[in-house]
Amino acid sequence: MKAVKFVLGTFFGSGLLPKAPGTWGSLAAIPFIYLTALYFSFFGILIFFAISCLLSLWSTSEAVERYGDDPSQFVMDEVAGQSLVFLLAGFQADLSHDIWILIAGFIFFRLFDIIKPLGINRMEKLPGKYGILLDDLLAGLYALICMEVLFMLTSSL
Repeated sequence: MKAVKFVLGTFFGSGLLPKAPGTWGSLAAIPFIYLTALYFSFFGILIFFAISCLLSLWSTSEAVERYGDDPSQFVMDEVAGQSLVFLLAGFQADLSHDIWILIAGFIFFRLFDIIKPLGINRMEKLPGKYGILLDDLLAGLYALICMEVLFMLTSSL
């Protein structure tokens, strides 16, 4: 079971890549999120989000045991946060259109996750697995809000 927690916590090893594992984990999640959205729409993304949150909470202990508190190799929390960004994305199954949504959502999420403004840094300081997950969920929520503002601004053009 420890091996399963490790593989899921590192999101199939993407968190083990050198330099910026959180970015690699977020990037590795994008194809899964996109395909889920295309085939299962809003409810698929919602289920993906819920499962990634549960897997994050479940698998945190293995990563903490191996690497210490809030290990950078553990990226399932980034997967959960990144999936939240695309809950309302409205993909059109046209990659030439949807790629811009994916890029914008990825950039917004990574900016909030790295800079940690607006209380995200306080979430990160919560103890244990909840602090590890909640800062990424708040970054994802802020990125989702930015995406919705972007959609409103571009739909009026």
